Amino acid sequence: MKKKINMTFKLPEMKKYVLVSAFLLISAVLFAQDRKWTLKECVNYALENNISVKQNELNLKLSELSKKDAIGSFLPTLSASSSHSWNIGLNQNITTGLLENQTTQFTSVGVNSNVVLYNGLVNVNQLHRANLEILAGQYQLADMKDDVALLVANSFLQILFNKEQLKVQKNQYEVTKEELKRSNELVEAGVIPQGDVLELKATLASQEQQIVNAENAILLSKINLAQTLLIDDYQNFDIAEDEYEVPLTTIMSEPAEVIIEKAKANRYDIKIAEANVKLADYDVKLAKGGLQPTLSAFYGYNTRASYSDRVLGFNNTPDGTNSPIGFVEGSGEAVVAPNFDSTPIIGGPDALFNQFSLNDGHSFGLSLNVPIFNGFSARNNVKRNSINLERSKNQLEQAKLDLETEVYQALNDSKSALKAYEAALKTVEAREEAFNYSKERYKIGLLNSFDFSQSQSRFEQAQSDVVRTKYDYIFKLKVLEFYFGIALAN
Repeated sequence: MKKKINMTFKLPEMKKYVLVSAFLLISAVLFAQDRKWTLKECVNYALENNISVKQNELNLKLSELSKKDAIGSFLPTLSASSSHSWNIGLNQNITTGLLENQTTQFTSVGVNSNVVLYNGLVNVNQLHRANLEILAGQYQLADMKDDVALLVANSFLQILFNKEQLKVQKNQYEVTKEELKRSNELVEAGVIPQGDVLELKATLASQEQQIVNAENAILLSKINLAQTLLIDDYQNFDIAEDEYEVPLTTIMSEPAEVIIEKAKANRYDIKIAEANVKLADYDVKLAKGGLQPTLSAFYGYNTRASYSDRVLGFNNTPDGTNSPIGFVEGSGEAVVAPNFDSTPIIGGPDALFNQFSLNDGHSFGLSLNVPIFNGFSARNNVKRNSINLERSKNQLEQAKLDLETEVYQALNDSKSALKAYEAALKTVEAREEAFNYSKERYKIGLLNSFDFSQSQSRFEQAQSDVVRTKYDYIFKLKVLEFYFGIALAN
């Protein structure tokens, strides 16, 4: 009975678990399908997942490790050593001092330390260079993030442009369908010939093809942005279709010189080039340090122990003979003393730590190393790094010139794009009036289908030009704001 009761309770719990899991899975899928990515979300996601950004972050970590190495060069080195050896054969007995065929064991322990007191300020310059390398790495990471943000913004606006193009194509398709319906009625009424209907059908088929092309363009632009974001689900990826109006801005009224100064203060290209000049300068100092002497202090402690037997004393036994030790004054009688055989008393080796204490020794002092001649290697290294310093300075000046050119180009592009957009607005307004006029004339039979189709085509092209110039202007304005220090995701 207990087993049956347990089964009746477990089965509903299992069903409940399955239902909850299925609900959560379906909810996650629906959320993924309904999610619309904003420009800011795309930029932030790209900055977190882009491979190039991750590579620069790893480079920055390596620079931080180089700084730790530079700090470590100020600290003394400390090493410990130990050895245990067996000597077999003819060896000196350290107890008796005699050469004997024996097997002996020795243990030695040592500690050594060394600290650099002066090395031409190489360690000091290494630390300064390591700090500067970290700063340069931070600039490079920020510059990479700016490039990625610019690429994402361009891809994002391309999707919006393609979607707007599709809307234009669909609207014109609906207009043509309505005109075809009216044309059939006019043909039945004998107002227009049958050929005009055929012309409209051809136009309708062409617009269907343009709609398919526009849909493909949207899909390709989505895939392009998804790949930039490292997102694999191309089919469900989409962006928020917020209406991006032409922004109001006063930046184009700013003098180019003001924008250039702002760009020099905010753009990382200049900061990276300036950091490279400083790095090259420290490389020269490090190379010059190789020409100077190195002074270091050292300390060593060593001790040893032997596993050989030791002499504890001697046993003296008379050998039956005597030896004179003097003479009696007056009689000249010899004074003799017995001779003894001395036998050493051999004991085991002394305690290990006692030997370490008795046999230890210290060594300390200063070491001076003066470079005299090394095949011109050190001097050539100084010259080589001096040339690299001059090259870095030239690259800095070139970066400044390039930045000025880019700012002027961005400013002119923005102004030209604005003028093109304003002209497109005027053109589409005129084309719309002309199309409406042509449509009225076509309805009463005063205009043939070919001329009507041409008027409609020009109106479609004008609408497309408005969309194209609008997003072209928005992107070029974003680039100009980018140089002015305004974030792209704003």
